[in-house]
Amino acid sequence: MIEQTMTVIAVKGLRGELQAEAKKPCEGCNGRCGSQVFNKLFKTDKKTLWFDFQEAVEVGQKVTLSLDDRNLVAHSFYVYLLPLVAALVFAMFAALVLEIGEGGQILSALLGGIFGALVAKRRVSQFKHEIKLVKIYPISLPLTQIDGD
Repeated sequence: MIEQTMTVIAVKGLRGELQAEAKKPCEGCNGRCGSQVFNKLFKTDKKTLWFDFQEAVEVGQKVTLSLDDRNLVAHSFYVYLLPLVAALVFAMFAALVLEIGEGGQILSALLGGIFGALVAKRRVSQFKHEIKLVKIYPISLPLTQIDGD
């Protein structure tokens, strides 16, 4: 399970808009590792998520959600590896079986990558990611008492 503490930023009935807290760099590299550099280069607006609660929540309240990671490896395979493998297979087929020149091999690799991406898109849309509510924290507690850091 992957857990994330989020803050309620808007409420409409029992439906709340949640915003993830920014992750701080670890002490080992102090923010100079690849993931932190990538995050700084492609920084986007903070992501939000609408979630349906069973009980009322207030703006500013902290909640912890969990994501079932059973399909995460399969999802990653389809999104990252399938287009690459399809591109290589199409290029090798063009070179070894069809005996096409370099330009045709490049075009075949491009077609294979597109084919792999389309198959991946179709397969990934069938996955169901189940998000569960782990805990709703009282609004009066400071964050240090919640996480125990």
